Amino acid sequence: MGWLKRLFGMEKPQNAQVNPTAQSVVQAPNTNVASTATQSIPPERVGLSGEYDQSGLAKRVALAFDQDPQLDDVNTLWVAQTGSTVVLKGKVPSQEILNKMVSVARSVSGTTDVDTNQATIG
Repeated sequence: MGWLKRLFGMEKPQNAQVNPTAQSVVQAPNTNVASTATQSIPPERVGLSGEYDQSGLAKRVALAFDQDPQLDDVNTLWVAQTGSTVVLKGKVPSQEILNKMVSVARSVSGTTDVDTNQATIG
C-alpha cells in the first residue's frame, strides 16, 4: 500500500502532481466571504490537482514519497502539516531514510520547514 492510500484513504488521482499549478478560486456571491474576487490559494493549501485542499501539502508530500523508489511505505510513520510545516511523526527504520524523507518533503512546493521532533529511529 502506498503513502497516499494509507494516510488519506485515496488512490492517486489521474492528474495528481507533487507541485501542481494552483487554480484560482472564485468565490460565489451570497456566501459569508466578504470578497467575491478571485483569490490565489496559499502554497501549503494547494491540493494534488491544483485545487484548494486543507491538507494539500501533506498529500503532495505523501505523493512525492510514493514517487521516490527509495522510500517504500513505512507504515509506522505519518505525514501531517501545520500550516506550511510538514510534520513527520512515528517510527522510521534508519536515520538515512529519515534524512531522505526530509529532503523529499523540503522539495515540495509550499514547504517552509520539516518537523521531525515526533519521529524516532528504530
